[in-house]
Amino acid sequence: MEMRAAAARRVALLSALLLGLWCRAAAERLRYAIAEELGRGSLVGPLARDLGLSPAELPARKLRIVSGDEKQYFVLGEDKNLRVNERIDREGICGAVSPCVLSLEAVVENPFNIFHVSVTIQDINDNAPQFDREFVLIVVIESTPPGARFPLGSGRDPDIGVNSLQSYQLTPNPLFSLVVTESPDGTKHAELVLEKSLDREKQVTHRLILTAVDGGDPILSGTAEIQINVTDANDNPPVFTKEVYKIRLLENLPEGSLAFQVKATDGDEGTNAEITYSFSNTASSVRKLFTLDPRTGDVTVTGPLDYEEGKYYEASVEGKDGGGLSAHAKVHIDILDVNDNAPTVSILPILNPIPEDAVTSTVVAVINVRDRDSGDNGEVSCNIEDDLPFRLESSSKNTYKLIIGSVLDRETVSTYNITVAARDRGVPSLWSRASLSLEVSDVNDNAPVFSEAAYSAYVWENNAAGALLVRVSARDLDAGANGRVSYWLAGGSAVGACAASSVSVEARSGAVYAQRSFDYEQCRELSVSVRAQDGGAPSRSSTATVRVFVLDRNDNAPRVLWPAAGAGAAGEAGLAPGAAPFEVVPRSAEAGYLVAKVVAVDADAGRNAWLSYELVQAAEPALFRVGLHSGEVRTARAVSERDAAKQRLVALVKDHGRPALSATATLHVVLAESLQEALPELSERPSGAEAAAELQLGLGLALALLCALFVLSVALAVLARLRGAGPPAVLRCLGAQRFSGAGAAFPADFCEGTLPSSYNLCVAPGRAVADVAWLPPPLPSLPAEELLGGEPCGKRSESSSAGAGEPHDHPDAPQVCNPRSHALIRESFSTAVFSPLFILML
Repeated sequence: MEMRAAAARRVALLSALLLGLWCRAAAERLRYAIAEELGRGSLVGPLARDLGLSPAELPARKLRIVSGDEKQYFVLGEDKNLRVNERIDREGICGAVSPCVLSLEAVVENPFNIFHVSVTIQDINDNAPQFDREFVLIVVIESTPPGARFPLGSGRDPDIGVNSLQSYQLTPNPLFSLVVTESPDGTKHAELVLEKSLDREKQVTHRLILTAVDGGDPILSGTAEIQINVTDANDNPPVFTKEVYKIRLLENLPEGSLAFQVKATDGDEGTNAEITYSFSNTASSVRKLFTLDPRTGDVTVTGPLDYEEGKYYEASVEGKDGGGLSAHAKVHIDILDVNDNAPTVSILPILNPIPEDAVTSTVVAVINVRDRDSGDNGEVSCNIEDDLPFRLESSSKNTYKLIIGSVLDRETVSTYNITVAARDRGVPSLWSRASLSLEVSDVNDNAPVFSEAAYSAYVWENNAAGALLVRVSARDLDAGANGRVSYWLAGGSAVGACAASSVSVEARSGAVYAQRSFDYEQCRELSVSVRAQDGGAPSRSSTATVRVFVLDRNDNAPRVLWPAAGAGAAGEAGLAPGAAPFEVVPRSAEAGYLVAKVVAVDADAGRNAWLSYELVQAAEPALFRVGLHSGEVRTARAVSERDAAKQRLVALVKDHGRPALSATATLHVVLAESLQEALPELSERPSGAEAAAELQLGLGLALALLCALFVLSVALAVLARLRGAGPPAVLRCLGAQRFSGAGAAFPADFCEGTLPSSYNLCVAPGRAVADVAWLPPPLPSLPAEELLGGEPCGKRSESSSAGAGEPHDHPDAPQVCNPRSHALIRESFSTAVFSPLFILML
């Protein structure tokens, strides 16, 4: 806060200093004086030097001039000197007004200043005096007494001062002399004075030369010829009612209007009393504006009166009777100003376009106003139409500065059409307008704004890499590079598989893409921040949060937690590891008895994880049921004595996905009152139809194998007899010793047969087989113990390299020792093998 306050004080101090310097400079006025009729390009004055501007700083200060005149009489040369641009005719610009001054303003920037420059146009003697008429005719009655005066009019010289008309000269003549009078406006008039009586009989006509001389260097002059005709006597000359008529006319008097009337009377009668009126010694400019009726003396307006062109006119009126006598009267005509000129407005732009961060009081244009009227009609005030962040500040009587009044915002208004109205104080008031269009240039003062503060995107799991998730959009109110938005990742969550690098954003479009395939079970929600940054210098940015929600698909089948293979009551009962679990149900159980509960889970969510249970396989379908949603296996009725002691149930666990996925759970149930009662059922051979079927299958396989062995033995025996050789190696492996399934040692010359895995056998040569060690393969759904119905007795090695008499355990060959089963197998084996051998020997 203190730093901001200090900065504000420094800005205020600097503004006050600049304002003071500007006021001082504005108060100064540069004055130059030049002669009229200078050639184009003539030097007026060293403007840049007089303003204190060095050549090095001229490019930055941007010196310019602005003039309120319709014609650009002056121009700023390449050397920044003020020079003549057009021919300057002082008489055409100012007329009789002295001094003749042309005003203009010089404008500089950085810092902004206005200097008022006035150029005085000095008169040169470039106009010779001229008479309105080069020939003047005067009729004089011979009886006119000496001392009579006859107006000769006045010469015209547009120059002023010493260069204007200074005196008249008349050709020397004893009868006439010259008298010069001066009117209130300084105009010099010549009058002819009769010095002696005239005698018509001696000389009828007199000719004189009137010369008008100015005071210039060199002296210029103009002449007029005067002819005096002498007539016979007329007793009474005409007499005007006034010697001088003073007339005041409004400049807006329409053409054809009666301006005034002159009147003269004559005491004679008849034709000598008939008076005719005419202009004498009157300038041609007056004759163009006014017309005199020769009979009535009425003067009417025949041309446009303009106060700004001529404020005063003078005419001489002659009244002549029928006898030739005449009288003269002066007419002074003052033109009164009316408010018939609207102000003119010229605007010089200084700063266009305007930076939107420009400070207030910055000058953006200079306005010059002119009104050709005078007095209140020429007093002009300016104002800006509409409510705009600009204001006018008066610099001089006719000059205004257009400055910034309040803070600009290009994003709100980028172009200002400013109309400056100038109004005078006349009645009625006249006004005019001038328009200026100002552009506001952009600065990077706006950060990008997202259309939403937070975006949500939803994507199904197992999506393809590169899939479009969502499109973010940010808008920057600035223009050009300041409003060009690009998008970047600004970080996000990084929890497990939900890393921020899992998504990317396209810099130009704001499209957010998935970089990889999502797994709902590993990543359910991802949050990242996206930064929108513009191209300004320095750049501005903003962030928005994008939350990506992964939607679940049914891509996980249910997983059964219970019953699990190799777990449960089988281990508790001391069965071999890997045995299927079982449940004990008392035979006294009633309907609804809880047997077990199938527990399953599904890694999916929602409907994809809603599980339902049903029995798909059971020995007694009517005995058990499973809860649809609970997975509880219960008895559907009371257990009876007819129900088998062992029950195998297969339950299907299914989810509600589309398509639905499922898994199965196998449950073994033993119907017994206690675990001790159930153990014999687990250790004995299978009973019932199932056990018989399994035994028949095993016997069939054994018979097939023995038949194949018999055929092979016969073939080998025949081959040996034909060759006269000893028994083959396969028969030598049947030594005199025998072994049993209870752990008898293998002979030293034992070799594996062709039977798979644990079912190979070896016999002693030359003797009947007494014992056979044969283990059928276990059924897929029951442990080997249940199939053989015996107690576990270890595992026997199948390796042919083991030493004789050394038992070895093998993990994949569980063995049992059951005398009852062995006796049955040995009986079948002896019948199948030795009966054919006995027949062959016979």
